[in-house]
Order: sequence, then structure tokens, then C-alpha cells
Amino acid sequence: MGECEMARRAGNRKRSRRAVRYVTDGNAVRKLAPEKRSQQDERRALRQRAEYDRHMEELERQQNARMERLRQKYVTVDRPFLLFLAVCMIATLYICFNYIQVQTDINTRISSIESKKRQFDRLKSENDALQNSIDTSVDLNEIYRVATQELGMVYAGKDQVITYDKTESEYVRQYEDIPQYKK
Repeated sequence: MGECEMARRAGNRKRSRRAVRYVTDGNAVRKLAPEKRSQQDERRALRQRAEYDRHMEELERQQNARMERLRQKYVTVDRPFLLFLAVCMIATLYICFNYIQVQTDINTRISSIESKKRQFDRLKSENDALQNSIDTSVDLNEIYRVATQELGMVYAGKDQVITYDKTESEYVRQYEDIPQYKK
């Protein structure tokens, strides 16, 4: 061993017992085997390991207890809750189905009403147009002229108009006899 290596070893001992030592062998460095731990370090490591194991066992036991409580809770509530949930879901689906059906019926009726309104407006405008054409095609002055000049008609006088009272009903039947006029 050379002086350089001995100085390195002495420096390593001063630093820490856990420090890793290397030996140079040309351009490659080899790792030396770690020093053996002292018995006190090993006891401390064993105590820490045992304490860690106890801690992990305690956590696992708590987790298992928590899972068992949850499992028991769900087992006791499971059947009635599922039955209640199924009834609620069926009721909700029934209500939703009926709601959609009513909405569809309403929309169908609204569109039917709108089409009937459009048809009514169209027929009314056609009716008004026909009434206007009838009104414009009838010339009352021409009718009066033809009736008086060509056909010899005259207005009825007061002595030619006969009125009568009928007490049986408010309307006149077409084939009923006209009562005789009494002067």
C-alpha cells in the first residue's frame, strides 16, 4: 500500500463509519466492502426495524378494522336500501317517461293549432276576397234600372204591404197558409 492510500484510509476513518471507501486501480475505481457495524449500531437498527414493523402492523390492523366496519355497515343496509333505490329509480323513470310523453303531446297539439290557425287565416282571406268580388260585381243601380225600365217593376206602396201577427211560434213555415187579410 502506498502512502497516498494510507492517508485516504485515515481520512475516511475520521469522517464517518458509514462512509464508503474506494480503491483506485488504474482508471477504474473499486468499491471496498463496508466496515462491519458495531453491535450497538446493529441493535439500534434492529430496534428501529422492529418499531417500524410494529407501526406498519398497527396501521394494517386499523385499516382492516375500518374495512370490516364498512363491510358490516353495507351488509346491514344493503337489501332494504337496494329495494328502496330500485323503487325510486322505477318511479323516476316512470315520471320522466310520462313527462316526455306529455311534452310531446303538447308540442304536437301546439303545431296542430298553429297549422289550423294558418288554414283559418288563409280561408278567411279567401272568403274576404270572394266577398269583395261579389260586392264589386253587383251594381245596385244597374239592378234598379233593369227592374224598373225593362221589367216594369215599381216599389210597393203602403197599401200593398200586409203585416200579421202569428202567436204560435216565432218563425214562418214555408208551406203554411198565409192568413187572410182583414180590413
